[in-house]
Amino acid sequence: MFEFLITAAKGLDELLIEEITTLCPDAQLKSKPGQVIMFAAIEDAYRVCLWSRLANRVLLKLSEGEVNSAQDLYNITDKVNWPTHFGLKQTFVVDFKGTNQQINNTQFGALKIKDAIVDQFAVFFDSRPSVQKIAPDIRVHARLWRDVLTVYLDLSGRSLHQRHYRNKTGLAPVKEHIACAMLIRSGWSKNQQLPLLDPMCGAGTIVIEAAMMAANIAPGLKRDNWGFSHWQQHDDVLWQSILSEAKAQITVPQKLIYANDLDQGVLALAKENAHQADVFNYIHFSHQDVSNLQLEGLSPGYIVSNPPYGERLGEIAQLFPLFKQWGSWLKRQFKDWQLSLLTSNRELLRHMKLTAKKEYQLMNGKLECQLVNYVLDEANCHERETKVFQNDFVNRLTKNLARSNKWLKSQNTNCYRLYDADLPEYNVAIDCYADWLVVQEYAAPKNVPEQVAKKRLHEIVSALPQVTKIAPDHIVLKVREQQKGKNQYQKVAQTKQTIEVYENGARFKVNLHDYLDTGLFLDHRLTRQLVQQKAKGKDVLNLFAYTGSVSVHAALGGAKSVTTVDMSNTYIEWAKENFQLNKLKGAYHFEQADCLTWLKRHRQKYDLIFIDPPSFSNSKRMDATWDVQRDYLDLITDAVTCLNTNGCILFSNNLRQFKLDEEAIKNLGLSVKNLSQQTIPEDFQRNPKVHHCWLLTKESEA
Repeated sequence: MFEFLITAAKGLDELLIEEITTLCPDAQLKSKPGQVIMFAAIEDAYRVCLWSRLANRVLLKLSEGEVNSAQDLYNITDKVNWPTHFGLKQTFVVDFKGTNQQINNTQFGALKIKDAIVDQFAVFFDSRPSVQKIAPDIRVHARLWRDVLTVYLDLSGRSLHQRHYRNKTGLAPVKEHIACAMLIRSGWSKNQQLPLLDPMCGAGTIVIEAAMMAANIAPGLKRDNWGFSHWQQHDDVLWQSILSEAKAQITVPQKLIYANDLDQGVLALAKENAHQADVFNYIHFSHQDVSNLQLEGLSPGYIVSNPPYGERLGEIAQLFPLFKQWGSWLKRQFKDWQLSLLTSNRELLRHMKLTAKKEYQLMNGKLECQLVNYVLDEANCHERETKVFQNDFVNRLTKNLARSNKWLKSQNTNCYRLYDADLPEYNVAIDCYADWLVVQEYAAPKNVPEQVAKKRLHEIVSALPQVTKIAPDHIVLKVREQQKGKNQYQKVAQTKQTIEVYENGARFKVNLHDYLDTGLFLDHRLTRQLVQQKAKGKDVLNLFAYTGSVSVHAALGGAKSVTTVDMSNTYIEWAKENFQLNKLKGAYHFEQADCLTWLKRHRQKYDLIFIDPPSFSNSKRMDATWDVQRDYLDLITDAVTCLNTNGCILFSNNLRQFKLDEEAIKNLGLSVKNLSQQTIPEDFQRNPKVHHCWLLTKESEA
């Protein structure tokens, strides 16, 4: 009789102990969160390895003891006679989990276990086996729980959820053992004579696992290398008999399993995976839109699926209408079916307007998910009257939109701020760019639970198409957090998708997806107008130029020359494209450089200098870190050396607590005029500190 530890994903313990009870009826079992302890013969461990559809690992207990010091790790491990488990020519690795007051580093714990093993070999054979992290022959697991260390031999090798039929997967795949748990929790596993449908099958994991269940194919049959393959005490004769028995039990099931996906690429992948698993002939594959999916002549059965979660924030807006349409279709076309959906975004499923029968908590990899079961009975399939969604946010957004429509009649722009955290509980900024919306969610305060914040965000995204009449696929969502020491223009996506907008006679290319900022700071609309008014016949310098929008306005205002400087080549090229978009040709110069070092060595004179530096930066391309409050005087001092008499500097920044030392500025020979209030547009009036702006003019010498 051996003691084994069988691990599983969180939420599967109850199912796992039921499964092992069926596989090993003579074994003694104890359940713990995420694991089952089994007292049984080695034959039972082999059966679990081969047949378990839910387990991750099967570990054989070798030693256990109390840990009060690092030396105890060594001593407990040394109790095991390691040469009876593997030989000198075999490789091994140690996995260590857990910490306590004495052992607070898992790498250190693994090292002590490894030392005890190799030292024992050195004593017996005057030689040591090699450690190999990738594909070792033997895997040792050490688990420290409070003050107790247990040392195990891993009989499974790689995690048992890997069935070796998935060469590739689609986006956000469900793991094989979670797919099996879904099939069990849905009720289908006990009613396999009824149809099963996965309408968003992706790489096909759910239907393939179902087909393997229906055909009684042991999930481990495709694996040819196990943790016990190189174990000295492995009974290969017994193992081969268990394998032969499993192969003899395979049956040919009814073809009642249906897989569908709108993406032909992933559908082809699902078919390939089904071939690899030897179950292709047991599955019907179709390529249809889930919102009007047709399956003719089927009696009610089970729908089990892993639909898109919207884990990437920008996907959520597009998913809401999909789930709403799908819910309506299911009510009309799939009455009396059972429906089981896995999601990490419970709010998303609420758009289907269905009442859940049961919910289960599951972990799909590192994602906390819920499996939600519905019965599409008469009560659920009754189409409820859709009420107009109304709350404080909708009311405020409606008022803002009406106000903006009036204000825009006197403006010459199609990009503006519609909402700016007007209501603290709906903590987002919403900007319009032509027929697109960008929603930036500010990080929620610590006293607001994550689920509450997520629910409010969903309310916002649900309301936007309704109030603004902008299509959901034209709504872009982002999360903006306080950037500490990093450049504010960091990349968040790779779409390279741009649109064109206009503002006061200028046209600009903006990218709404790939960066936290879009390429156009809307709060500087009036500042750009001011530059345009002052630029006629002047030599203009734009420092920290970003995408060159100020430079474009200077050129449109009739500047004699415009020099655009930014450290990023991406933004310099973007600025050039904005000039081309406005058909501007002339004395326009573009410099990719660190503005601070460039300005120190630059000697050309300018009549108008625009400076809008970041609040903080620690870019690797800079010689030192930048702090606008600490360093602005040095910057302006250097700028003054490049300024003609009677020339002026427009100095701006968005550090809310920024303080300008006017006396120090006057000592540089500059007059000071605060333009902050008059450069903040009407759509940013709720946030008077969105930026600061001063006009600094170089006095003529007496």
